[in-house]
Amino acid sequence: MTSEHLPVDPVAEPVRVLIADDEALVRGGFRVLVDTEPGMVVVGEAGDGATAVELTRRTRPHVVLMDIRMPGVDGLAATREIAADPDLADVHVLILTTFDHDEYVVDALAAGAAGFLIKNTEPAQLLLGIRVVAGGEALLSPGLTRRLIARLTARTATPRLDPDALAQLTARERQIVALVAHGLSNTEIAAELTISHATAKTHVSRAMTKLGARDRAQLVALAYRHRLVEPPDPGP
Repeated sequence: MTSEHLPVDPVAEPVRVLIADDEALVRGGFRVLVDTEPGMVVVGEAGDGATAVELTRRTRPHVVLMDIRMPGVDGLAATREIAADPDLADVHVLILTTFDHDEYVVDALAAGAAGFLIKNTEPAQLLLGIRVVAGGEALLSPGLTRRLIARLTARTATPRLDPDALAQLTARERQIVALVAHGLSNTEIAAELTISHATAKTHVSRAMTKLGARDRAQLVALAYRHRLVEPPDPGP
């Protein structure tokens, strides 16, 4: 995602970030990176999921950087709890994963996470990802997201959505859901279909409502899980 897609208001308050990871050195590195970035501030650190949920309720961050593997309450359970709390509707969870080992990423997206990044992501990309997620967009790299979801959906049988729910989608909405599932932003969808950004956003919102998706990331998970879009060949 390039800077032209950043939904960032230059006069808005600083992006508030909570860091949840069981490794103190990792948390410290992220804190230094975020705190030295203009327009960002770390509001807390958590070493486990339970603490992450507690601090999220207390500090109301815009973005939670959430590791998956933590002692006690893990990042997946914490993400579900945050996403299920209506008082935390403005909080966006950004999952940090090692990709090859964390096989709960799709479940995290379905639970309400706004996206995910690889732990060895370049610092500039991490900061960009935080801003994208804070602005309400899903952070779904087209290639990486499709590869991961392909690997997981290829391993397990997934039921289809209720035919009545699918029947509610218009042809245009199905087309746009497919583009969302391939990682396109609203701006990119508008360009692809030669429609306005507002129209693209409206179609995405309507599809989410009809399919019961909490947010854009959950819409992607639903699209792949229920074969609205066929996952690509996961390869070897």
